Order: sequence, then C-alpha cells, then structure tokens
Amino acid sequence: MSLFRRRKVAESAEPAEDATGGVTGGSESVTTAESGAEPATAAHGVVDDPEARAAAEAVSEAVSGTSGNPADPAVEESDPFDRSQGPWDVSEVGEDEGRLALGGLQLVGREGMELRFEVEEAGGRVIAVTVGLNGSTVQLQAFAAPRTAGVWDEIRHEIAEAVVAQGGSADVQDGALGRELLCRLPVRTEDGRTAHQPTRFAGVDGPRWFLRAVFAGPAAHDPAAAAELESVVRDTVVVRGSEAMAPRELIPLELPQQPDQAQPAPAADAAEGAADGGGREELKPFERGPEITEVR
Repeated sequence: MSLFRRRKVAESAEPAEDATGGVTGGSESVTTAESGAEPATAAHGVVDDPEARAAAEAVSEAVSGTSGNPADPAVEESDPFDRSQGPWDVSEVGEDEGRLALGGLQLVGREGMELRFEVEEAGGRVIAVTVGLNGSTVQLQAFAAPRTAGVWDEIRHEIAEAVVAQGGSADVQDGALGRELLCRLPVRTEDGRTAHQPTRFAGVDGPRWFLRAVFAGPAAHDPAAAAELESVVRDTVVVRGSEAMAPRELIPLELPQQPDQAQPAPAADAAEGAADGGGREELKPFERGPEITEVR
C-alpha cells in the first residue's frame, strides 16, 4: 500500500522553437508523489533545467508528426522488439491487477515512485506522465500507429535529426528496450556556459500503438540505474481504444482519480436525516477534501 499526494507545480519554460521553426506550447506540471518521499531534484542527480525541458519538448514534435520533414527513405530498420515481457496491450492482461489507471496508460506502482503529469495550458489536456525513482526519471507517452507497421524506426531518425539541429548529438544503440537513441541535449549551466545533458529515447511498437520512453538522470547512461525504470516501462499497459485515430496521434491520458473526495449522501440517508430533525452533519460534496489518495 502506498500513499500519494497531489500538488500543482510551477509552469514550464517559455515556448521553445522546434526543429522546423514551429513553436511548442507551454504546459504546467501536476505532481503525484508517495507520501513522505522527496521529489526528484538536481540534488538527486536529475537536472531540472528549463532549457533542457524546452529542448526535450521541441524534440517531441518529431513524434507527433507535425514536423513536416519526411523520414529519410534509407532509415535502417531494426529487428522487432520482443514484447513477451511487456510493455503490454490492454487485451493481453487481466482487468484488475492493481494498476494505476491513467487513461491511455496503466502503471504498476513502486515503493518511492513519484509521478509528474504534463498538462497543456490550453484545454488542460494531459500529454505525458513522468515517473521518478531514485534520482532518475522516465517520461511516457503513447501514440496511435498503423495497424500493419510500426513507426519507431522512422521516429527515431526524426528525433536524431531534431537533436542535431538544436546543437546536440544522437547515437543509435541497442538497449534493454531494443534499438534506442542516446542523445546529448544542450543545456545552460549556472555560470552561463553550454553543456550537454544525456537523454535516452526508447520506443516500443505495439498493436496499433507506439510507446515512447525518455530517460533522464543517471538512467540515461547507467544501466544499473536504469534497470528499475526499465521495469516500470515493461509493466506499462497501453489502452489504445477502438476509435479511429490518425498515425502518431497522442493517445489521451488522464489524471488519477481522487476517491477520497466526499460523495453526495444517498437519497435514503438524506430522507432519514430530515426525519430525525436534521441532526446529522450536512455533507458538502463540492468542497475540496484533503488531497491524499490511498492507492492499493
């Protein structure tokens, strides 16, 4: 059993120009953390640099298909990733296995796990969830994909091009989640100089969906530090849905439900309260209660 708290944190950096001259919109973050757990900060080895976040958001535009730059037809295809150990499609798992339902994704909790949700300012759409563990993070997003072919080979090439265009570097490597990209994104140091932050992009093609995982902190370059977060990715369940979606369209996410909020009294209880002269304390279902949620 874990206790989670939910809080709203500061808005992200100003909109950043993407690789094609477009602008990525600003977003806010909502954090859900285990009670008593410290947030993943720079002191724990996770660089929370606004410019790094802006650069990563700009690179994400390549995944959504909005860049307008067609993939190089000479892109080398990788061997299909073996999903026998996950990540899973919702049709491949049981209905109730204690997972945290987040709309298009379902996650299995870990001791000390912290969640941060990226929410669009315009419309309040949840566009990503970031899992923090032991000073490292992995950002998860799921996208629609064609029925007959995966998209990771093309997207990997587009991400590499976007990173290089921003002054970074990208190297293809074989990792625990198949063919991956180890990127070095340009960031500004405290003394005003430019450094490069390691960021690792992994992708898994599933049945009519694509799951992207972006590792930061020690997990981006240290296999031992990455193992636990890689396990989180493998345990992730994608809920694609049956509706028609364009390739690379983001599969909607949702914030976790807060079952501790007060509910209106049943009609029978209300009638009983009226009969005994209103001696019961009046329920106020629309008042915000303590933002503590028990997740089993």
